[in-house]
Amino acid sequence: MLNRFKAGATAAIVIAAGLAGGLIQTTAAQAAEQSPWMVRGRALIVLPEENLDKVSPAIPTLDVSIDDSVVPELDITYFFTPNIAAELILGTTPHDVKTSGPSLDLGRVWLLPPTLTVQYHFAPEAKIRPYIGAGVNYTIFYGQGDEGPGVTSVKYDDSFGWALQAGVDIPIDDHWALNVDVKQLFLSTTATVNGAIKADVDINPLLIGLGVGYRF
Repeated sequence: MLNRFKAGATAAIVIAAGLAGGLIQTTAAQAAEQSPWMVRGRALIVLPEENLDKVSPAIPTLDVSIDDSVVPELDITYFFTPNIAAELILGTTPHDVKTSGPSLDLGRVWLLPPTLTVQYHFAPEAKIRPYIGAGVNYTIFYGQGDEGPGVTSVKYDDSFGWALQAGVDIPIDDHWALNVDVKQLFLSTTATVNGAIKADVDINPLLIGLGVGYRF
């Protein structure tokens, strides 16, 4: 899981370096005049790394699969200093969930995982502006439905989790910037199927985002 995050973060930096050619460096005077507020919009690829921790009653052959998703994402960032910022990440993702051994279609569920990270921006006045972050998320599960035969109900418990982040902003002008961002969420839930079978499920999605930002 951490290897996937490292690989994604490295890819973000490589992509950013390729996009940075020909862009103009922002001066320190321009940076000083900027608002502390920044918003970004991204296309987000959500790649769960699902795993069953515990099932009650025990079903040794049971496994779970959660499909990938592509969704829009919005984040709001506030810069306390040129290097230190906090970012609130907003987005919601639908996923189809299935089990094998026995095979069950658990239908679709929506995840709403608002995430707050604290970031360190290494080079706030450079052509390429990398940052890292860490924080917490609270995931809300809603909109369950479309279950297959043999499944009468599925319930997922909301839960807190941790988040790691790495990304790059590439300024286009005084306000606009391109953005590449990778986040790893450490997310678990307890799923209850038909009111009888309970399973602790690690979802741990890797989020890869590409978009634009606007600094006010």
